[in-house]
Amino acid sequence: MADPFDPYREALVMETETVWPVEYDDWELAEQQRVAEQLHTDPERAAELTYVRTHTGFCRQITVTPEDLERLGAG
Repeated sequence: MADPFDPYREALVMETETVWPVEYDDWELAEQQRVAEQLHTDPERAAELTYVRTHTGFCRQITVTPEDLERLGAG
């Protein structure tokens, strides 16, 4: 289940991860990186956001959704 955007956890984010569903496996790596950068620049608008606790803080994990791609004009 996705987490709500949390400013407190955001202040403690030490790493990021982008999860791509298998239907996007054929996308160019450069395009995936561009979209991932856009998603992590504005995580509050991501459809599926999860904060994973790490030893040093949190990892912000965003799972790419069709809604995200439509909002970003990608795809």
